[in-house]
Amino acid sequence: MNQESFYRYLMTQRNPNSADEIEQFANNAFLDSAFPKQSTDFEEISQYLEENADYLPAMTIFDAAWRRYLDAMN
Repeated sequence: MNQESFYRYLMTQRNPNSADEIEQFANNAFLDSAFPKQSTDFEEISQYLEENADYLPAMTIFDAAWRRYLDAMN
């Protein structure tokens, strides 16, 4: 299965002028040079964000973005 990485999907959600939490997450992830850009693995990305992403105020935002990602991939 050739699946787009979560990061590539997330970049389609960027909107610098929005207060939407997922769009803000995308804006900040874009600036995070260490983000696991090739990953399609929930656990890997989740662990990375928990340990490194001071810009993500709540993991529920990642969970919501992940659900959108899965919907977009199906």
